[in-house]
Parts: sequence; C-alpha cells; structure tokens
Amino acid sequence: MVRLRPNLLHYSTLYRFHKYAAVNDWQQRVVEHFLAHKAAVSKAQHSGSGALPPEAPTPTILTFSPQPAYATGRREIDSLTPQQVEEMKTPMPAPAKWDASNVADILPTLRGGQITFHGPGQLVIYPILDLRAVKSGVWPKGLGVRDYVNLLEETTIRTVGRFGINATRTENPGVWLTEGAKGERKIAALGVHLRRNVTSFGVGLNVATDLRWFDRIVGCGLVGKGTTSLENELPEKDSPRDQIQQISQWWVEEFARGVWGPDGSYESWRLGDLSLSENEPSNWHTPGEILGRL
Repeated sequence: MVRLRPNLLHYSTLYRFHKYAAVNDWQQRVVEHFLAHKAAVSKAQHSGSGALPPEAPTPTILTFSPQPAYATGRREIDSLTPQQVEEMKTPMPAPAKWDASNVADILPTLRGGQITFHGPGQLVIYPILDLRAVKSGVWPKGLGVRDYVNLLEETTIRTVGRFGINATRTENPGVWLTEGAKGERKIAALGVHLRRNVTSFGVGLNVATDLRWFDRIVGCGLVGKGTTSLENELPEKDSPRDQIQQISQWWVEEFARGVWGPDGSYESWRLGDLSLSENEPSNWHTPGEILGRL
C-alpha cells in the first residue's frame, strides 16, 4: 500500500530568471526522489517483512520563466546543423522585452518531441507526479498517459479562457488558437517524459514572450504553423505581462480540480533559489514561504 496525503499537491514557483539547465536539473532530482520511493515500495512488498513503505512524495508542480533557451527532444540535438546552431546562438537584437540575457542556450532534454523555445515572458509548468498513485473520484484507477496529456491541454485551455480567448486542441500537440484572420497558431507547447509512470516536463504557455525567438526554429517540427502569446492576442491595455504569477496560480487551481475534482487543494511555495539537499531529497519544497491553499 502506498501512503499518500490525499488531494494535495505542492506548487513551487521561481520568481527570477534562472538558467533553464539549472531548473531542469532540479526537476530531475525531484523525479529521482519519486523513483527512489517506488523502488523502496517494491522492495518492501517483496521482502515479506510486512513493513509499511515510506509515505509517497506529494505531487509537485514547478512553474518558472527561464533565461532564453532552445530545448530539443532527446533524439534531436545531433540533427542540428552548424548553421542552425549559429543562428540560434546569435544575440537577439534590441529592443529586448525583458531584462534578461539576449543569447539563448541550446540543450537536449529527456522529453519527446522536437525543438522549442523557453524564455522570459513564458510560463513554463512542470508537474511531477506518479500517474498511477494519484487516485481520486475523478480518476479512481489513476491517470493513463492519454488522460494526463488531455488534462494538461484542458487545464491550459481553461486558464487561457479566463482572458476570453477561445483556445482549442488540434491534430497537433499543444494548445492552439484557430479563429480570426491570423490562422492557426500555437499559444502553448506541450512535451512530457515518463519513467515508471512518473512525469516530468509539461507545458510552455506564451504569456508575453518575445516571439522573435521562434522565428529561428521550426517549433516542434511543425512547418508553416504560427506562434502567438496572450499579449499578442489581447488589446495593449489588457497586456498580461505583469500577471505571470497570477496565471501560474490559475493553472495550478485548474489542474488540482482536474485531478481531484472540487476537493483538490495545493500548498504554494515561493522559491528563492534552487536549493535541494543531496542528503535529504524529500525537502525540495522547503526553501520558501507557504502562500496559501485552495
């Protein structure tokens, strides 16, 4: 039996522009803690000792806006030509939309999919949870992979909908806008990785992203598809530029309801840095301040 505090997730948010690689390392260390717990449960079940396994890690969501970075899928980094790499590493000309680096890093990730951009003005959302361990009245047998992908998309659609924007799914991954003269354009990218049903990576929602970064790549390998942001779709007076943290909280609220129904709740932590003890991996959520519960 896996002991899990019901209907609760930890919501951790970073308030500074960190290097994408550093945040990714932080995420992977949390994932390793989940995997270590699953290994301990398996060992206890096969030992015949009758000992209870340790309490399961609490589902966690990390949200952040990183320094500029082009992130590839796990098999794509070697396919980039020297010319592509040179273009992606060229400093972005002024005017800069954010007080951050104007040079992007390029790095591979474990997730599926192809190259995308992460950077200032984008809300990146990484849920880390064991899909089979999260059981509720909504998901009595836990979440399947397709269920989870649909949940990420629906959560993002509902969050964008708070601005009166009608986002939708298409045959391509991610969340899209299809109405109006601008044609089909992606407002949120989606890419996940699973290991023993433990999730990592997630959603990149363009809130007030400098869309020029996307001109240098074929985002997610989709030729001829546009990219947009909330700021690009809203009147200037309604710019969401200063609302990234509020949008982050809305997304987490929608996700909690999507997993547990109206009984979903979360503990919110403001992280001052990326501290994570090597010797005490269960304390990844401790640097920070509890901000509230749903």
